[in-house]
Amino acid sequence: MGLTLNIPDSVLEGLRIPEAEIPQRLRAELAIALYAQGALSLGKAAELAEMNRMAFGEMVGQRGIARHYGDAELAQDRSYARRG
Repeated sequence: MGLTLNIPDSVLEGLRIPEAEIPQRLRAELAIALYAQGALSLGKAAELAEMNRMAFGEMVGQRGIARHYGDAELAQDRSYARRG
């Protein structure tokens, strides 16, 4: 299941973002907002932002957003460490 979000042209024209960057920036901003609210895990938010978890985590940190780190994240980190 995918989702298409329609944004009015007037809003897009009002953005102070270079046109070529708009889709990626909006995905990243949505991912950050949903992560900050606890609606998405770090991994799923990174997926939405089309970024790797490390880069997304750095962006979250730069924004001063507290990391949500629970059992699921610990299991993911352990699994990742075993692969390396």
